[in-house]
Amino acid sequence: MSHRIIQVSDDFWNIRGSFKAAGVVDVGTQVSLVRRDSGRFVFLDSYTLGGEVLREVEALTRGGKDIEAIINLHPFHTVHVKSMHRLFPDAELYGTTRHESLFPDLPWAGMFTEEQALHERFAGDLAFSVPCGVDFVSENPHVHFSSVLAFHRGSATIHSDDTFNYVRLPFPLNMTPMHDTVSLHPTLAKALEKRAGAASDFRDWAAGLIEDWKDAENLCAAHTATLLGRENRGDSLHDRLRAALDKVAPVLRRHEERYGQG
Repeated sequence: MSHRIIQVSDDFWNIRGSFKAAGVVDVGTQVSLVRRDSGRFVFLDSYTLGGEVLREVEALTRGGKDIEAIINLHPFHTVHVKSMHRLFPDAELYGTTRHESLFPDLPWAGMFTEEQALHERFAGDLAFSVPCGVDFVSENPHVHFSSVLAFHRGSATIHSDDTFNYVRLPFPLNMTPMHDTVSLHPTLAKALEKRAGAASDFRDWAAGLIEDWKDAENLCAAHTATLLGRENRGDSLHDRLRAALDKVAPVLRRHEERYGQG
């Protein structure tokens, strides 16, 4: 999978990249470029850009001079952090606590992306949300459920790393009624905190996010695909997110049976 850029709106671009799980299967990855109302740009996540995609980004951003910040949102998405900083060294660099502990030599801007101070820093253009009831950084390095989700209201776009997935089936399966689906990451059961009330905390968080961001039309999901409102042949994104939460009801019930409702 070669990297390519998708223009979601006049102010939002999603770049699809390559990432090979276990060095074999290419599950893809993403980074998004957002133009703020100020005219300056921020990256959501990191990816090593090159070729035509890098040239297009440089053309949009005056050779990178208008890139204000790189905001790393997923604590386990760390492969491209250093190379992204090398590409745009003048951009403010933000990461989660895990990013900063892994790369203490990088010039971090002093706010963690999972904390409110960072959310307020960019609140004029972006809303952020951190899942409740699940481990943000799991002790199991294979559980990558949680991330900081971002919503750009100007383009009605949600940027989600792992937490919400979008899968589009290839031809000819994409001609069937089940041609695509929005779901929660399959590691939810392992990500839920092992305590009473965690399942209800997660349920309330997800339901609140879906309603707070009900105007969203586009979903940029890591490792899977981009759901564009203009190409959506199914239910609205709001209804798809609601259905995704409904589908994990048995997972949440089993957790409550084991640990209690709190």
